[in-house]
Amino acid sequence: MSAAVVTRAYVALGANLGEPVKHLRAAVDDLGTLPGTQVTARSSLYRSAPVGLLNQPDFINAVVAVDTPLPALELLRQLLTIEARHGRVRSVPNAPRTLDLDLLLYGELQMQETELTLPHPRMHQRAFVLLPLLEIAPDLILPALGPGRDFLPGVADQTISRSEPL
Repeated sequence: MSAAVVTRAYVALGANLGEPVKHLRAAVDDLGTLPGTQVTARSSLYRSAPVGLLNQPDFINAVVAVDTPLPALELLRQLLTIEARHGRVRSVPNAPRTLDLDLLLYGELQMQETELTLPHPRMHQRAFVLLPLLEIAPDLILPALGPGRDFLPGVADQTISRSEPL
C-alpha cells in the first residue's frame, strides 16, 4: 500500500463576531483533526478594519499552514463544515461572521471552478491575508503571481496591527 501524497496548503482565518480569538484558536484545533492533516505553522493574530461592508467590528485574522492528504475540493468542504460548526451564517458578502476560513493555496495548484479558485483571487491585495501569510512563509512564491513579498507595497496603506500569537 502506498503512502498518501501530502500537500502543503495555506488557510486564512478571520472572525469579528462573538469571541473571535476563541473561534480562530478552536478552528486551528479543528483543522488538526482532519484526516491525515497536520497544522505545521501558524501566524500571529492581526486586527484589521472590515472590507466592503464597513459598519461592523474589526476582524481578527491569521493564516495557518497545513500538510494534508485531502484533495483541494475536499479540504474546502471540510473548511466549510468547520465554519458551520462555529455558527457561520452566509448572508451578504463581507458580512460580520463568527468564522471565515479561506483556502489560499494548495501546493502549486492553479484552478478556477465554481466552488474553488486557486490561488485565492484576492489574497495578494489584502494586508490581512498577505502579512500573516508572509510571516509564516516569507519566501513564498504565489503560483502565477510571483514572490508574495512583491505585493507588500500594494497593501501598505491598509490598516492592520499584529497582536498576540495564535
